[in-house]
Amino acid sequence: METERLIMRRWQESDRAPFAELNADPETMRFFPNTLDHEASNALIETIETRFDRQGFGFWALEVAATGTFIGFTGLNPLPDGVPGAGGLEVGWRLARHAWHHGYATEAARAALGVAFDTMGLPEIWSLTAVLNEPSQAVMRRLGLTEADRFDHPRIPPGDPLRPQVAYHGTRPAASRLP
Repeated sequence: METERLIMRRWQESDRAPFAELNADPETMRFFPNTLDHEASNALIETIETRFDRQGFGFWALEVAATGTFIGFTGLNPLPDGVPGAGGLEVGWRLARHAWHHGYATEAARAALGVAFDTMGLPEIWSLTAVLNEPSQAVMRRLGLTEADRFDHPRIPPGDPLRPQVAYHGTRPAASRLP
């Protein structure tokens, strides 16, 4: 799938090293409970690819079309139990630091929303992040999602500053609804 500046595609072997570097960067991962080592990054790619094979969607690897540079991922992911929207899908992203502040997250997430609403016909979508993660919340607002709930994430220990989370929600645009 392509946007104006990005290619959203299945994962390739060449994505493993830059993805591991992205996941090991404390600044990139500051709104996640932990950084990931190379082994955990590879396991995440395997999980993503298994979901693609099983469901036909997931987190697409992102590359800049003009350069072929891998910059991270965006896409659709099932929400776990215990969070707003549980059982539904979220739109999410994670980009390397060098790709921040270029509008790539918003551009790719818009394309993922197109898949969710127009291709899959979903009636709604969610997006979750730590309350402290204002940059991702700004992307959520640019996507037209609205704050729906604040909650403590059940998988993050009490007292952890990342436990307070915010859920944003959006529904299928009226123009996309079938009569």
